[in-house]
Amino acid sequence: MRASVQRWLGGRPDDDVLRWLYRGLVVATVAVLALDYGDLRNTLTGAPSDMPATEMPSAEPLPARTKDGKRRTSPLPQPDAKLRDKMTFDLTGDGRMVASGTITPGTAKTFAEEIAKRGTYVKTVVLQSPGGSVQDALAMGRLIREKKFDTEVEGGHYCASSCPLVFAGGVERRAGAKAAIGVHQVFAVGQTGLSQADGMDSAQRISATAQKYLRDMGVDLGVWVHAMETPRDELYYFQPAELLELKLATDAAGAKPAVPTAKAKS
Repeated sequence: MRASVQRWLGGRPDDDVLRWLYRGLVVATVAVLALDYGDLRNTLTGAPSDMPATEMPSAEPLPARTKDGKRRTSPLPQPDAKLRDKMTFDLTGDGRMVASGTITPGTAKTFAEEIAKRGTYVKTVVLQSPGGSVQDALAMGRLIREKKFDTEVEGGHYCASSCPLVFAGGVERRAGAKAAIGVHQVFAVGQTGLSQADGMDSAQRISATAQKYLRDMGVDLGVWVHAMETPRDELYYFQPAELLELKLATDAAGAKPAVPTAKAKS
């Protein structure tokens, strides 16, 4: 070690500085190439990135689960077959933008582009969706809150799986009469070769991110408890009163007014 230091001290300073700079450039180049290769491999093989696409919606209507864990048998609004197509955005007047269809990877980017073009006219984002990519739903919800838009699920319409995450982004969040707003567990899809441990890690990370998002939006984390308790082949539909109680909605048609509690006698 001492001999190495002496050789370094005895050498020409300019040469040594150039040598160390060269070595640093080589190391940096190798690191960048490694990162680029990793990104390319993930793209080509579907290997997990920092937060993979999750929770693709079912092709068929899912059975409903009630608060007591039983399956609900009463009629519910069912998703239109058109909602299985990629989400589209249509401005319908009165500042209302209808977001209808499945949230696929890249939907958040398309939504942001639409807002950049027509956002000055948008006041409310009206949702009709069976869900889809969770990270895209989170990005859409954050943009909605940033722009101070309201959100709405119209009466008799459907917002399920990751769609309620978008709904949570609204400053005012309105649920129409008999609106079907439901959640269930998230899960990774499209990642062949993903081990059970990696799949669990992915689900836990996306779950933690979703919980932080709901907290930031001012929504009770009980919403996520219901999601995690509900199998992915079912949906937990919120009753109007629950939407208000859990602060997922600020206005829910059909919610019964709270019964005032009796004052304690002194």
